[in-house]
Amino acid sequence: MAARLHPPLPAKPEIIDLRRVSVSELEPLLREESAAWREDLDWDFEKSAELVRRFVDLRALNGSALVEGNRVTGYVYYVLVENKGLIGVLYGSRAPRTREREDWLLRAALDPMIASSPNERVECQLMMLGPGHEEVPLYPEFVTTFERNFMRVNLRKAALREGRLRRQIFVERWSDQYQDPAAHLIANAYEGHIDSRINDQYRNVEGARRFLYNIVQYPGCGAFYRPASYAAFEAESGRLCGISLTSLVALDCGHITQICVSKAARGTGVGYELLRRSLTTLRDAQCRSASLTVTAANLGAVQLYEQTGFETVRRFSAYVWEGFGRASSIARRSL
Repeated sequence: MAARLHPPLPAKPEIIDLRRVSVSELEPLLREESAAWREDLDWDFEKSAELVRRFVDLRALNGSALVEGNRVTGYVYYVLVENKGLIGVLYGSRAPRTREREDWLLRAALDPMIASSPNERVECQLMMLGPGHEEVPLYPEFVTTFERNFMRVNLRKAALREGRLRRQIFVERWSDQYQDPAAHLIANAYEGHIDSRINDQYRNVEGARRFLYNIVQYPGCGAFYRPASYAAFEAESGRLCGISLTSLVALDCGHITQICVSKAARGTGVGYELLRRSLTTLRDAQCRSASLTVTAANLGAVQLYEQTGFETVRRFSAYVWEGFGRASSIARRSL
């Protein structure tokens, strides 16, 4: 009887510096990632993927790759901004996807940022993680987890009726001249708000300026779409009291990148009116759907979106690690 041949053992996964990976080696994974964004979220990830290709080709992207055999099966990249780190993308191939593999990549990003003084904070919102990341085991003494909803509305079915405004306002299409007052509006409106715990750019005017610049200039939240972006002003004072900014995440899919109303204008219908105008303009531009993300604990906002026709199609987590600067040996524990 011939000896039974056992299948070869799979190659042991290896974490390597992303700067050792070529664009051609990463390309199959980027194609899979782009397909996943289209399938799951109606989102064209190609512009973001092109940025990854460009920086990988320049060997200029901080991060790591998971290699199994001769195939890249996952990658993560991060950036350091002043005194904090941001994890931009973490994606693992769906074929060998496991919680353990994603944790290897997450640790490969966290450890160098933790060890890089004076970083005191790491933020990330990763919509493409697999299930099981509701509670993150990595450095639990430093992490806070916030549940977030990815919501989408069918613009062909949404009623988008005019609401009853309880405040006299006038609404203008977005102009770059509104950027500075909008930064002040965001910093004031998010004071003490749960979202300022997730994104510390909301906590001051300078951070809000950077936030606005990023969503207008970079494709992380889609291509900024000026025609469906609006600003609301108080009729008497002319003071900015609300904004609704949009992008296109696909040719026929819009995204609300920011909707913000001053504390004084909350509950007066201004937020709904801005949202209604943005969605109506997107529909008139032949968009079939629009999406947004919202913190699940922000019940008032979730209720407004649900009443407008949005449904939650994906739940994901935002993570914030803080305070590890006081424990400089933390990164060594994983070595």
